[in-house]
Amino acid sequence: MLDQELLDILRCPACVREKDGLLDFHRQAWLVCKDCGRKYPVVDDIPVMLISEGDKWVNVALQDLPLPPPPVK
Repeated sequence: MLDQELLDILRCPACVREKDGLLDFHRQAWLVCKDCGRKYPVVDDIPVMLISEGDKWVNVALQDLPLPPPPVK
């Protein structure tokens, strides 16, 4: 489980320079950017905040995101 303080400071690395980059914590497993729609997995309670990882999931609907997220390769 992610600490609320961490959730409060995390921002989408792709958006944070030009927009707010605020994230929603979806189903305790994904961080979803409110600006661009990139989705970052949380694997073993560690947010994987790589833009390349968020790009993989940007076109996947929220209801289609796998639970738990797959390991990052």
